[in-house]
Amino acid sequence: MTTSRLQLSGITKRYPGVVANSGVSLTVQPGEVHAVLGENGAGKSTLMKIIYGSVKPDEGSVMFNGKPVHIRNPQEARALGISMVFQHFSLFDTLTVAENVWLGLEKSLTLPEVSASITAKATEYGLDIDPSRPVHTLSVGEMQRVEIIRALLTNPQLLILDEPTSVLTPQAVEKLFVVLRKLASEGCSILYISHKLHEIRELCNACTVLRGGQVTGVCDPRQESNASLSRLMIGAEPPALEVRALNAGAAVLEVSGLSLQSDDPFGTHLADIALTVRAGEVVGIAGVSGNGQSELLYALSGEDTRAPAGSIRLGGQDVSQDAPGRRRALGQHFVPEERLGRGAVPTLSLAHNLLLSRDDALGAGGWIRVGALKAQAADIIARYKVKANGPDAAAKSLSGGNLQKFIVGREIEAKPKLLIVSQPTWGVDVGAAAQIRGEILKLRDAGCAVLVVSEELDELFEISDRLHVIAKGRLSPSLDRADATIERIGEWMSGLWDTAPNNNKKETAHAAA
Repeated sequence: MTTSRLQLSGITKRYPGVVANSGVSLTVQPGEVHAVLGENGAGKSTLMKIIYGSVKPDEGSVMFNGKPVHIRNPQEARALGISMVFQHFSLFDTLTVAENVWLGLEKSLTLPEVSASITAKATEYGLDIDPSRPVHTLSVGEMQRVEIIRALLTNPQLLILDEPTSVLTPQAVEKLFVVLRKLASEGCSILYISHKLHEIRELCNACTVLRGGQVTGVCDPRQESNASLSRLMIGAEPPALEVRALNAGAAVLEVSGLSLQSDDPFGTHLADIALTVRAGEVVGIAGVSGNGQSELLYALSGEDTRAPAGSIRLGGQDVSQDAPGRRRALGQHFVPEERLGRGAVPTLSLAHNLLLSRDDALGAGGWIRVGALKAQAADIIARYKVKANGPDAAAKSLSGGNLQKFIVGREIEAKPKLLIVSQPTWGVDVGAAAQIRGEILKLRDAGCAVLVVSEELDELFEISDRLHVIAKGRLSPSLDRADATIERIGEWMSGLWDTAPNNNKKETAHAAA
């Protein structure tokens, strides 16, 4: 019999108040693409950190290539042949591709030798990249190639990928899968973490499912459906979304002639953005990260007040240069992409984090009604199924997906007239994603105008009434959901949209409505 590449037995890891992993066993064979699937807080990240040496287990054993190992840190993991590509890239913008890769390799190598190795590895796996290019000139997809090449240059026997397609176009995902299949055919084992069930079924030939820190199933995902994988993961199928016919009202958000120089030296300048969102509709903006989404959201939220006068109107009033507080007073609420630091204060309790965007628990003279505040937080925790130790739990104690559910719930429960959401279900499991999307549609059906910026095309197709694409700081014409296809939106993500008269007329008609 073939010796297993990785074998975990009885892995347990406890933290104060929670058991992240409880008796987890997992086996990965050579050349296997093995998915690790689970809802938020299921223990996936902790398990990967144990394998990579970032966290020490309290109990259990790890065997690599048939030998027991005690991996004390990532350096020892890499020495064994274990590499990991994290969801959030760790690259220095001001350095070149070769310099970034050089940092993680043996110090005996020279920079020209590293550049030659990058070129050879890129040619071998079809990962086109120029070693001399500064990282800040790369697209997000190209940055991921750098991370993968850096991992491949360590000649890994086990490659861990955490949400690798969250920032890629459909075309880039196809190219990534070609690379991963080639790696697996050469004997490299791959641990693949993703919430995208269709990707797991297409790419992986084994799957371990975690729920509440325990293994609930091991299967061949190619023989499963999305529904059966969901049942293994969350114990039920996610509820089907109820999409009603569009009944849009008056324009709530009107953006015209919004051109803005980014104040980030590596940012993207906005060029003549035009956008309308009406009451009772969801407008989606698709695009690969780094094409002006952040700059647009800063201008719309009021974090950047340099927009030209008259370029942003909320409920008919010019708010181009108004701060966030003024916009909230007019009914605008905002869910940022960055959960900790922008969406929530890490050290504050969930209850006190409500005060960031809501003041209905303030009494006379500005005194905080603590009881009312905790009751509101408890209601959001219950309604949105947030896994937390009550309203007093610090925001930083929650998993990313659970904190996202709380922040989205906080803004939705404020009953906004306009809700702007960035990446509403990023890193959120299928059950929670379905719930968040359902709440957005309920808000839309109640007459709220909703603008969603997301890199998840499936999500935008599911909840949007109209779609735009942002590329290189420019916004495409509006496209009705019925007219949108994955292929068309994928092409537009490169800035290749058709400016035929019918598209421009459609956008003009929406703006005039």
